[in-house]
Amino acid sequence: MASESSFDVVSKVDRQEVDNALNQASKEISQRFDFRGTGASIRWLGELGIEMEASAEDRVNAVLDVFKDKLVKRKVSLKALDAGDPRASGTVYKITATLQDGLDQDQAKKITKAIREEAPKGVKTQVQGDEVRVSSKSKDDLQAVMTLLREQDFDFAVQFINYR
Repeated sequence: MASESSFDVVSKVDRQEVDNALNQASKEISQRFDFRGTGASIRWLGELGIEMEASAEDRVNAVLDVFKDKLVKRKVSLKALDAGDPRASGTVYKITATLQDGLDQDQAKKITKAIREEAPKGVKTQVQGDEVRVSSKSKDDLQAVMTLLREQDFDFAVQFINYR
């Protein structure tokens, strides 16, 4: 058992699940009575952007709430969604939201710091681009690190991939 086991810590969203949530939200908005005549809509804005608009500020916030509800039902973490404040754009109000894809340097440092401070000895971390590789000789230690990271209250979503 001399070989090391490892896994990667990432912060990515399943684009297909987000697309499904967006389509469900759009359908609900078109069918709900309280959205009739408000010009409420939700659509993709590029690869990771989403734009919501309506004729009133409270209606565009309601569109955001519907979208968040659909994301939760599809098990997409709301920490991956960064929604701005409503802004007036002519006669309509708009909210632009972006989805987080990958860890930036500060987030990777928070993860490695948490592992260094609280994880069992012998666990190594290495930042590789937008993910963090965690390795150890003991699979039990890796399981403990996963539990530790799940219990941390990061302001971003984390997932574990490539466990081997």
